Amino acid sequence: TWHLKKIPQIVRERTFSLDSPKFEAKTKLELNSVCGIECQRKLPVPSLSDLKSLLSYETVFENGTRTLTEVNVLGAVPDPAANTTTRRPSRRKRQIYGTDSRFSIYDKRFMTNFPFNTAVKISTGCSGILVSPKHVLTAAHCLHNGKDYVKGSKRLRVGLMKTKSRGNGRKRKGTSDGVPSFQWTRVKSTHIPKGWFKGVSGDIALDYDYAVLELKRPHKRKYMELGISPTIKMMPGSMIHFSGFDNDRSGQLVYRFCSISDESNDLFYQYCDAEPGSTGSGIYLRLKEPNKKKWKRKIIAVYSGHQWVDINGEQQDYNVAVRITPLKYAQICFWIHGNDENCTQG
Repeated sequence: TWHLKKIPQIVRERTFSLDSPKFEAKTKLELNSVCGIECQRKLPVPSLSDLKSLLSYETVFENGTRTLTEVNVLGAVPDPAANTTTRRPSRRKRQIYGTDSRFSIYDKRFMTNFPFNTAVKISTGCSGILVSPKHVLTAAHCLHNGKDYVKGSKRLRVGLMKTKSRGNGRKRKGTSDGVPSFQWTRVKSTHIPKGWFKGVSGDIALDYDYAVLELKRPHKRKYMELGISPTIKMMPGSMIHFSGFDNDRSGQLVYRFCSISDESNDLFYQYCDAEPGSTGSGIYLRLKEPNKKKWKRKIIAVYSGHQWVDINGEQQDYNVAVRITPLKYAQICFWIHGNDENCTQG
């Protein structure tokens, strides 16, 4: 069951104008030297002043102007996740193991319907997910490398799936119903938490690898709601699901599900088969609504991609997802609604 949680308040305090970014960083789909499972377990719980700094955010507008918004955090309660999950043995670099467990979605009845039609393509090479009629959730590193915004993020666009028939519209024997093409929409503004920036976190901190894009024009599709990320033991079979546009399957929507292997307060570590391009996908669960018989899917994490981390002097790799904690829910919800009135219960 989805458990309702009281959400802290993110309150806007001051907004400053900043110099326009250079937009010269290279898009990097694999990140090095990030804080891994061992490192995450030793991190102190952030103080209130830390949280105010980490959750302050930059907004970049389509004309290249940039602002910094400082926030206050009200009612934040540390919510440490139990880190008692069974460890898996470390593996060599992997994105696909053994049998490839990914599914390419060919049938347009699925592609153009919920939940698959909530997946979008980001023009910098990543994926994302629709979270409102005008907003997309994705990974911060698809837009910013910790020091500067990536090339291409100045004229950022989001591709919403549509299907086109092959040839003259008649279905040829042995072909799929349709191949996805994209209806591209310009991005009006982008929000990234300051916790992602190297000057604030000291180094790249995956905990804040998320961003919200506001579209110039609203779409009319069904989107997926946000949810608070439960601990592994509160998930059916510890299973998560996500769809994205993996680079090795061009023009296809790729769906996968897998179990989570380990967790920290802010991250999930899992072994879902995934290739670059699916970074930024929304990870979701299907749980029962409280006091109802209905099941509901909600986004509980953002897929951050394949990461190399340093553990006891050795490089190991994981597929990592950023959990939507009550604080991150409050921030993302605030970005979507512009106030915290609609963000009191997660």
